[in-house]
Amino acid sequence: MIDLLECPDTIEWLGVSYRPILTNAATGGAMSIVDSLSPFGSGPPRHIHEREDETFVLLSGLCEFWVEGERFTKKAGETVFVPRGMEHTFRVIGGMPSRHLVILTPGGFEDFFADMAAGKFQIPQDMNRIAESAGRHHLRFTGPPLGND
Repeated sequence: MIDLLECPDTIEWLGVSYRPILTNAATGGAMSIVDSLSPFGSGPPRHIHEREDETFVLLSGLCEFWVEGERFTKKAGETVFVPRGMEHTFRVIGGMPSRHLVILTPGGFEDFFADMAAGKFQIPQDMNRIAESAGRHHLRFTGPPLGND
């Protein structure tokens, strides 16, 4: 398995490693793909992407997803498609990290992860600044992460 932290273009935010493997610039804005390694128990607050469809391809581990009020679990080899405008989140479960590809169409949202890493923002202390960057990237937070609801 690739050690994402040894790749020079990998960024880290709140214990999650993000490595862009296909960028917005490389596709003329059509899409982007980020290779993500998330620790056990991690996951974002509920949110909505106003502009991007988001597809998760689980490469390892186990994740609980919440999409528009429906909870379900996916394991390595399975996928989840979340159309733009749908409220969603996920949490890594099963006692081990999850590696997954995040495919965003159109591309560009990967810049949000770069903003977060550069600012070293913390949740909940920096939520105002995080929400400001989220707004620039057409993202709205709508509720707590799984496990905090």
